[in-house]
Amino acid sequence: MTFSRRDFVKTSVLGAVAAGVGAPAVVAASEGGEQPAPQPGSYKRPIIVCANNGFAYLEAAFAFLKSGGDTLDAAIKVVKGPEDDPNDDSVGLGGLPNEEGVVELDACCMHGPTRRAGSVGAVRNIKNVSMVSKAVMEHTGHVMLVGEGAERFAVAMGFPRENLLTDRSRKIWMLWKQFNSDRDWWGPGIADPSWHAPDAPSGAKPSAALWPDRIERLRQRAADLGIEPEFQLAAVRRVLFPPSGTIHCSALNDKGEISGITTTSGLAFKLPGRCGDSPIIGAGCYTDQDVGSAGATGSGEENIKVAGAHTIVENMRRGMSPQEAGMDALKRIVRNYNNDMTKLHFMDMTYYILRKDGAYAGVSLWEGYTAGNPHKIAVHDGTLRAEPATPLLKGLSLDWPPFPPIPEELKKDSEYLK
Repeated sequence: MTFSRRDFVKTSVLGAVAAGVGAPAVVAASEGGEQPAPQPGSYKRPIIVCANNGFAYLEAAFAFLKSGGDTLDAAIKVVKGPEDDPNDDSVGLGGLPNEEGVVELDACCMHGPTRRAGSVGAVRNIKNVSMVSKAVMEHTGHVMLVGEGAERFAVAMGFPRENLLTDRSRKIWMLWKQFNSDRDWWGPGIADPSWHAPDAPSGAKPSAALWPDRIERLRQRAADLGIEPEFQLAAVRRVLFPPSGTIHCSALNDKGEISGITTTSGLAFKLPGRCGDSPIIGAGCYTDQDVGSAGATGSGEENIKVAGAHTIVENMRRGMSPQEAGMDALKRIVRNYNNDMTKLHFMDMTYYILRKDGAYAGVSLWEGYTAGNPHKIAVHDGTLRAEPATPLLKGLSLDWPPFPPIPEELKKDSEYLK
């Protein structure tokens, strides 16, 4: 029996998006999700805004920024933390590999004060690609290097080659190969006119009965592969719901100088050579010293098609608030699918937005991926905190490729959602 690979948790939408980019969207009313609009002149500088997986590194980066440190260097201090952490499988060391079991990393940066940019894509064997993107900016006449050339450049600049596939990530990849490689990233994508949502699996057992069996078999195989007991269900979840983890950070100092950076290991089990939005200037990251900075995490292919970060910065240039600018970019993604909620449930997007005066926002297409885990942004402007992103649509997204519905009894069992 063939299974697809995505979570249909909370598929209901409590409204529809009206047609057209400028039409009103269905904004979720999750408590605390709407960020209050500060009064003019009340914004704080310096300030750092980043994806929530950078939360633990904001304190040191903010102290560096406040003491006069460069804005791009401050942002790198944030994103380098997850890159160095073997237990963060969304970036850098320990990132989940491509379908061949090889970790490939992407990053880009923009330095507002000097209006420069650097980018690298599909880099193997180099851990801190955020710093390599800065090196491209500082030591070449180019903006972007990819693949083998980017790796050779990094080595020439003194970055050591190292095996980025940790034992834990290797075992998760082996688990995926054995149980899910029949449903990979080959074939027409969701944007193809012939694409249609998969049917729920059929068979002798009802789908609700199949889920515990499938999860238990995967957990047993995880144990056989030597994955530690406390991480086995988390490993199973990564196989069933391949993550597309990334981290973005924008930093603004008290002089109004601003920079941004985005780094990622990309979509788990992707085709070799795939680059998402993270290394694309204007999609995964864009900074304009005159206006502000924006970055993204989520469905990279969708963000490339709307040039999300650039769109947001240009919206702010035309007078939109950070939140309005981000919502407009999200509406463009919705428009690309003609408001088709069936397709939109197979993608998600979070934007991290910082204006030159210190105003900021975090917006997302959906409230979160799973129940109880809303999209969040991390902020430090003298006070360190995490805030829920303001969603365009109510409900939870379903990652792509699709997966059959999880029965209600398993939704309520938090251990299956780790």
